[in-house]
Amino acid sequence: MRIGLVQMLCEKGALDDNLTVTANYLDEATSLGVDILAFPETSLTGYVKPEQYSDMVLRLDGPEVTRLLALTRGSSTIALVGILEANPYGKPYVTQLVMRDGELLGTYRKMTRGEEENGDIEDWHAIGDEVRVFTHDGVTFGIAICADSGDERVFAECARKDARIVFEVAAPGLFGEQATRDWKSGFEWWKEDCQILLGRYAQTYGIWIAVATQAGRTIDEDFPGGGYLFAPDGKRVFATPDWSAGAVYLDVSLSSGEVSVLQVTS
Repeated sequence: MRIGLVQMLCEKGALDDNLTVTANYLDEATSLGVDILAFPETSLTGYVKPEQYSDMVLRLDGPEVTRLLALTRGSSTIALVGILEANPYGKPYVTQLVMRDGELLGTYRKMTRGEEENGDIEDWHAIGDEVRVFTHDGVTFGIAICADSGDERVFAECARKDARIVFEVAAPGLFGEQATRDWKSGFEWWKEDCQILLGRYAQTYGIWIAVATQAGRTIDEDFPGGGYLFAPDGKRVFATPDWSAGAVYLDVSLSSGEVSVLQVTS
């Protein structure tokens, strides 16, 4: 299986710019014969709160998602793209879209709330109620979104539903002042957090876990980056070297465990 992990700068509310970046990576992945291309959490809208960016709360049948789907037309690559999804019954969902060749194959909604910088639990988005898995070319895969990494039940349920690989898509905001940001410490924090949690889940459930993370400085928040791959023995078999935006494309034998780098794009 060929996978792509995008370490993307996703400016808040910059839908047109984020669409352009998405299109570029999708074209690249298609040319490399990538099976699944994972973008970070809320990659299209940016990690926005609805009270600040109400126009970034998108309907699945709305024009923004229609434009996004059009980008995938003619491609056999499955794209996992993040949005803030409108909820007719309350607060919006943090949602990952599963798309291929102009079709919306399904969605996964974040099931775990994260923590704010002041220690409070996020309460501005609704949470999903179902762990969903999807199939591509005979391989079942699952999705987890950011704070889901702290909820083992999400990964256990993916494994119970026969997922062989789970894509953890994330946008963990870095706490503290932007002006004095220590990017290295933020990057190392997320890298270690993924190793501790995701490495354990991979080993416990015998699954592969791939990570795609928002990277860089947005208008009011910074993100650490991080593209990782954990094998079913819990070992991290690939890691991006730093927090720079870009993408990595990997050829992964889910059976033998062999992993090779096809291409790295900065």
